[in-house]
Amino acid sequence: MQKLKFHTLTLIASLILSGATVSLAHDVITGAHTHDDEDATTIPQRQNLNHHKADKKDISASKVKLTTGQGDFVFSFDESLTSALPEAALPHEKKMHGGFNEDPETNIVYTGIPGYGLCAISADLKSWSKLGDDERLLGTIHGLVFFVHNNEKRLAMAFPSAKYILIADIEGNVLQQIDQPKGTEFDFAPANTFYTNDKKSFSVTDVTYLDGTIFAVTGYSKGDFVLTLKEANGQWHWGKIAWGGKGSKAGQFNTAHGVYAHEGMIYVASRAAHQIIEFTPKGDWVRVFNDTPPAMFCNVSYKKGHFFFNALKKIDETAHSASIFAHTGHELVSTITPGELNIPVLNNIHHTWPHIVKDESGNDQFYLLVHGWNKGKYAVLKQE
Repeated sequence: MQKLKFHTLTLIASLILSGATVSLAHDVITGAHTHDDEDATTIPQRQNLNHHKADKKDISASKVKLTTGQGDFVFSFDESLTSALPEAALPHEKKMHGGFNEDPETNIVYTGIPGYGLCAISADLKSWSKLGDDERLLGTIHGLVFFVHNNEKRLAMAFPSAKYILIADIEGNVLQQIDQPKGTEFDFAPANTFYTNDKKSFSVTDVTYLDGTIFAVTGYSKGDFVLTLKEANGQWHWGKIAWGGKGSKAGQFNTAHGVYAHEGMIYVASRAAHQIIEFTPKGDWVRVFNDTPPAMFCNVSYKKGHFFFNALKKIDETAHSASIFAHTGHELVSTITPGELNIPVLNNIHHTWPHIVKDESGNDQFYLLVHGWNKGKYAVLKQE
């Protein structure tokens, strides 16, 4: 009888232990309560945590840093530097429709916000200053370039709606306004013919500078050319070189939206053609970048051995937002999609600029500055 009682108690104990083991195994299989910081938690404590399962998941999710991109170019959202946008500029942020450029000596970044004006962003990206009081600077500075000419630091700015280019010093004092060509200036008959016959379709979208010449693209007009400007006696005038025109042939454009000079060559973002095109400064076609997605490219820039350019809109409906691309010039190496970072408002992108900040240890910290479009947004992305 005593033996029977002993075997019965042993069987009950075995079943209890077996049940506990099955329960614990179930937790492991289903992933319930398997956080690393709970390794020493007892089974009764784990059972008590069931009542707070949702809270625990919320806390863990909030600690996860969101990133986007691949390889060496992975980025997070830098909310602190983004919030450096001046409070007075916030009501105008939704109108953002411009770009950035930089003084390579001081690393000061220049940009414009419609209704707020021309701005300089400090090299560390922590402070902004508003430049100049000319009312023309309140317009849409769609694209701009910093350059040094005859030992003078200057800014050239494209105003497509106002139909002119402004030249200013870096304090924001406007020095010259350049209006539509008359149609007699260029050694390129299609441009001369167009401006002789059309007095209303002059619309400059971006400008760049190389070796004493300003290059301007006119993608918001039927002309769709690259035009040049030369300086004489302190004033800028239309130069002889021009090329392009709207079309699908090599050297033609379908909305030449952005232009950029790099290592003696000129790069054009032909937006509706989904192309980044390389030219010589005389307008000779060199190549179209390969390994690029079918996206509406808005601009071109270069830093850290790579070109950076962005799409205006989502590549497809599965994307979280428009994307930024890091490209060697021959190969796409990273697709950076700010929408994956849950940045408020930022769905479409008008311009991207790569920027390096020296940290306290003297190391380079790489950032991407973003001009949103369609509801507008300024954002800073930090390389991880």
